[in-house]
Amino acid sequence: MDFLGAHTPAALPGNRALPPVQGAVEAPHGTTIVAVTFPGGVVLAGDRRATMGNMIAQRDVEKVFPADEFSAIGIAGTAGVAVEMVRLFQLELEHFEKVEGAQLSLEGKANRLSTMIRSNLGMAMQGLAVLPLFAGWDPAREKGRIFSYDVTGGRTEERGFATVGSGSVFARGALKKLFTDELTEEQAATVVVQALYDAADDDSATGGPDMTRRIYPVVTSITDEGFRRLTEAEVSEIARSVVDRRLELPDGPRASVL
Repeated sequence: MDFLGAHTPAALPGNRALPPVQGAVEAPHGTTIVAVTFPGGVVLAGDRRATMGNMIAQRDVEKVFPADEFSAIGIAGTAGVAVEMVRLFQLELEHFEKVEGAQLSLEGKANRLSTMIRSNLGMAMQGLAVLPLFAGWDPAREKGRIFSYDVTGGRTEERGFATVGSGSVFARGALKKLFTDELTEEQAATVVVQALYDAADDDSATGGPDMTRRIYPVVTSITDEGFRRLTEAEVSEIARSVVDRRLELPDGPRASVL
């Protein structure tokens, strides 16, 4: 990124001049991303729907990617710009590791992503914003950590759980009731699917588990053993159990009242 900025700044996504347009730019947008920590790491998940205005642009888009061996990034916002930013971020981390012979710290990765988001501010002001959710295993602190961002590159470390995207308000409401500090990895994966179900229930831009097409959320886990994407069989089993329970309790599991 520094090399391009010095030699060919126009090649960077945030420096590309857009033609003048009237009204909003119609481009596919990714929606809801959720993350939950558990004692052994962090789970990061996303729904599969991309929208363009009031239309469904794609039903099986993937919005969660490994950043490197011990971190992952979920994207909400303009899909094309977001994917390009993720690829550049992955390349940045790989380049650093090859040059320095060691991985960048999780804090350093989060800061680097903040700089990349800030460089996209010009396009964000024209409606092509990207809002990622970054999560990973921090070997220095021996725990999973979550970072959220605003369009200016402002970075916030979240405690316990975080959401971003059009359905984030509804997903956060579900997580506030379901999250505890003693979740296992399997329970954390179930909690994020529950949250995405609730988001899809109230937000038309978020896609819930599609049982007829067998399209399920992307669920990933990052622990001290590295990044792992849950298999289709694992996620489908969780999704089916959530949907089956919703037939009995449409509003989801009840939180205990103090």
